[in-house]
Amino acid sequence: MFAYVARRALLMIPTLFGIMLISFLIVQFAPGGPVERVLAQLQGNDTSATSRIAGGGGGDFAGGQQQPGGGAAETTSKYRGAQGLDPAFIKQLEAQFGFDKPPIERFGLMLWNYARFDFGKSYFRDVPVLQLIKEKLPVSISLGLWMTLLSYAISIPLGIRKAVKDGSTFDTWTSAVVIVGYAIPGFLFAILLIVLLGEGSSFLPIFPLRGLTSENFWQLPWYAKAADYLRHIFLPILAMALGAFATSTLLTKNSFLDEIRKQYVLTARMKGLSERQVLYGHVFRNAMLIVIAGFPGAFISAFFTGSLLIETVFSLDGLGLLSFESIVNRDYAVVFANLYIFSLLGLVVNLLSDLTYTWIDPRIDFETREV
Repeated sequence: MFAYVARRALLMIPTLFGIMLISFLIVQFAPGGPVERVLAQLQGNDTSATSRIAGGGGGDFAGGQQQPGGGAAETTSKYRGAQGLDPAFIKQLEAQFGFDKPPIERFGLMLWNYARFDFGKSYFRDVPVLQLIKEKLPVSISLGLWMTLLSYAISIPLGIRKAVKDGSTFDTWTSAVVIVGYAIPGFLFAILLIVLLGEGSSFLPIFPLRGLTSENFWQLPWYAKAADYLRHIFLPILAMALGAFATSTLLTKNSFLDEIRKQYVLTARMKGLSERQVLYGHVFRNAMLIVIAGFPGAFISAFFTGSLLIETVFSLDGLGLLSFESIVNRDYAVVFANLYIFSLLGLVVNLLSDLTYTWIDPRIDFETREV
């Protein structure tokens, strides 16, 4: 097993290199960039919905540089909106963002820094990237953890029940409900929940619609803190979990159906074991192998994906919103740091998923399998 883990760990290096290289090449050909964004801000042409960050790190170079005019000659520049600006100021901006170096050198320097987990500062916020990610983690952890736990808590019992009642009216109606729930976009359901249950609703204004906690959270006793947190997180989790359990429910059902039809189940029944003993003493371990082993991957998926619209609707400032704003604002320091961290976590979680198989069923041996 150690040799298999070592091989998988070594393969993470070229995989990460390939991911970062392809992403870096795409960015080189993408229109716009941080320099163009600063120029648009200086000339008042930045109408981005996320231009609120212009008041942050942009002040580092917007205060002491030469402004348009002032005797600066008209120049021909590769940057749109650079006409009338001093070429020295353009060079200063390029150096600010590291674009004064050739692409190959920038890519190599980025890989060297990332290998040491040095992600630098955000281009426009003048804050270390790791600090930004740390600030957004509570929201993403809450959404990912609660949605994964709720999804499994619903899908496993429901999938087992559907397998036992295969073909019955219960199985048919629950399948219809699961499929419909999976088909409804989460953000539409979120809007419906806000209209019906959110503060300011004319129906049942029960749940708050902003942040994870109230402003006076730290002054509350522990039980009031727990209640306040649950009130804030209830609607976002409900909106995200609507269709999240559909896949795992059907996977659980099909896994149980496959096992129930096998010969060892018939043998156990012939020995006089009850249906419950057969189901949970023999079938459960084999049927749940693929479902439980996928838990790490499901958690990471819920952690980093699918929450952007939910975060926006419920005013939750998490990693999804951070990544989106960084892409829109061409904050490549945050974009590539998020990509690197998420890719590394994904590779590690895939390895953990394989190791979970051997923990659930020791008969599985990856040493004899080619990587």
